[in-house]
Amino acid sequence: MQKLAERLLRGENIITAWSGIADASTVEAVATLGFDAVTLDMQHGAHHEGSVQQALQPIIAQRKPALVRIPVGRFDMASRALDFGAESVIAPMINSIEDARRFAASMKYPPVGERSWGPHLAMHRVGSSSAQEWLEQANRKTVAFAMVETREAFAIVDDILAVDGIDGVFVGPSDFSIAWFRGARIDPLSEDIMEAIATIAERATAAGKFAGIYVTDPHTVGRFHGMGYRLFAIGNEHVYMAQGANNLLSAARESLPKA
Repeated sequence: MQKLAERLLRGENIITAWSGIADASTVEAVATLGFDAVTLDMQHGAHHEGSVQQALQPIIAQRKPALVRIPVGRFDMASRALDFGAESVIAPMINSIEDARRFAASMKYPPVGERSWGPHLAMHRVGSSSAQEWLEQANRKTVAFAMVETREAFAIVDDILAVDGIDGVFVGPSDFSIAWFRGARIDPLSEDIMEAIATIAERATAAGKFAGIYVTDPHTVGRFHGMGYRLFAIGNEHVYMAQGANNLLSAARESLPKA
């Protein structure tokens, strides 16, 4: 299975599903869809430590990269997610250099970070038997995404990217818009924030690091790609079910005789 880090380094476009329902069977169904990866959301989704541990297995079984968005400040969960088999962790509200350093420390083994040893479940799940090989490769194969979603983070984005162990930044445009408009409105597609969002990707690219973004309208993926983003998160289970059901119902009703 090609690792997420390797694919991003080659400049591939990765479209990840977004899961907020804390049920392994539901995640298994999502993992069989055409997405390149699956992200489990612990911040605003219902996923918790137990559901992450269980839901990572069907994603790995589909030979797809698994990502986990941890709750705010839960850097201990970043290490846990990696030990369960996640390839990448997205950390929300990284608003200071200290936040970035603490996150990076939880994601990387020494000498880069302070991650402690215990990847036995992850190794079993991917069929790895060499502890030494795992240790030697883990730091470059695990991807730490620091979320930039506030004015504070935007002001120091270069400093965040400069932290050893931070592999990229991830934009949450809804929160970014709330911060940008100082709480006046939420508008993740506002033209007023597009220059700043483009700047974030440009800074990441210049630093030789990755840029990801949550996409509220799939038609805008190409625009964000042009800015330099290569990881795109789209929708969630409720969106997938609603659109699928609407398509099925529309087709069924169109086939019926007209009254």
